[in-house]
Amino acid sequence: MEILAQRLPSFAISNPSCCFKEGVAESALDSLSLGHTTRPDFPILHQEVNGSKLVYLDNAATSQKPAPVLKALQNYYEGYNSNVHRGIHFLSAKATDEYELARRKVASFINASDSREIVFTRNATEAINLVAYSWGLSSLKAGDEIILTIAEHHSAIVPWQIVAQKTGAVLKFVNLNKDEVPDIDRLKEMLSRKTKLIVVHHVSNVLASLLPIEDIAIWAHAVGAKVLVDACQSVPHMVVDVQSLNVDFLVASSHKMCGPTGIGFLYGKGDLLSSMPPFLGGGEMISDVFLDHSTYAEPPSRFEAGTPAIGEAIGLGAAVDYLSRLGMQNIHDYETELAKYLYGSLLSVPNIHIYGPAPSENVQRAALCSFNVENVHPTDLATFLDQQHGVAIRSGHHCAQPLHRYLGVNASARASLYFYNTREDVDVFIQALNDTVSFFNSFK
Repeated sequence: MEILAQRLPSFAISNPSCCFKEGVAESALDSLSLGHTTRPDFPILHQEVNGSKLVYLDNAATSQKPAPVLKALQNYYEGYNSNVHRGIHFLSAKATDEYELARRKVASFINASDSREIVFTRNATEAINLVAYSWGLSSLKAGDEIILTIAEHHSAIVPWQIVAQKTGAVLKFVNLNKDEVPDIDRLKEMLSRKTKLIVVHHVSNVLASLLPIEDIAIWAHAVGAKVLVDACQSVPHMVVDVQSLNVDFLVASSHKMCGPTGIGFLYGKGDLLSSMPPFLGGGEMISDVFLDHSTYAEPPSRFEAGTPAIGEAIGLGAAVDYLSRLGMQNIHDYETELAKYLYGSLLSVPNIHIYGPAPSENVQRAALCSFNVENVHPTDLATFLDQQHGVAIRSGHHCAQPLHRYLGVNASARASLYFYNTREDVDVFIQALNDTVSFFNSFK
């Protein structure tokens, strides 16, 4: 069928003059939603794809970048590009100041007690691997237990499988309850003195469910276990306070929170980081190097070997500034309502199954929905939506194969929103999805 033939997308910027007006988000009008008032800050949203206005609903995979973040990157590379630390000339001093300022911004954003508790990494995956290879290999022994849920991202499972193979530790998994949420009651029952670590997401990238991290931390610490939280889907969307949660480790990625790709961060309690051996060896992470041995720097430098992603860190700092100006509680409140609208609208699509809990007075969903439509493959849905309607969603297993196997499917489609999305975006998506489903059903 020619209509489904693979073809390259065509792009056209529809209104470039509106895109680089800094501060638009700060002067939001009461009559407009947060989505409407922030959209002018995002140049990429103002284009056509395959002859239709772009509707970007793949934010759980990566977010778009506002003009202030793009400007911060440009300023660094045009104005003070230099390697950080130890350099005494102006450019190096300026780059170092901005790089370390970004660390302080991240620390403040998640309410860490000290900026030295923030380690910059390539992404959240590397941050988890850092904990696994440094803390895990040096702390775990045969018979120790690590508790995870079957809804974890592969990056939170695979490193601990490797560690378990090397140390003899045992991985134990929590299944879902009847509401398609990780069974937290069962998790609590599984805890024992053998438990040394709990690895859990804060918000599921498939189920849109929110776990009670503060409670989990209390239960874990009562048996002497540590807690590592994958906060990639929560830090960009809600207030996250690591001191209130009282977790031991927390990871997140810049690119999901309006920042550049290529950088993420690990939060670790100061005493834990100080007790951990290096993850990588090289420049920057040392104190002194001799021919027969080396001594190591204090955290966070101990875990940042080599030249870091300087521009990306500065861009992340600009993203934190941008989100902070909007207010994370404002973002969360807006997205909560948008999530309800998305879920309710999807229910109108014939023969659809949405994964995860139904929203209610007691249950809040994140602003994403993973779903399947009977007798239509999710990749066919995503392809048709893109090529015929300019709607960008994701299809596949979303780096959660064990979860999809448990749900009895190989893949799902996922629409995920951010604060710059609007109800109109959802309406276009639903109309396009109904059109797509009708098209495929016409061949039955």
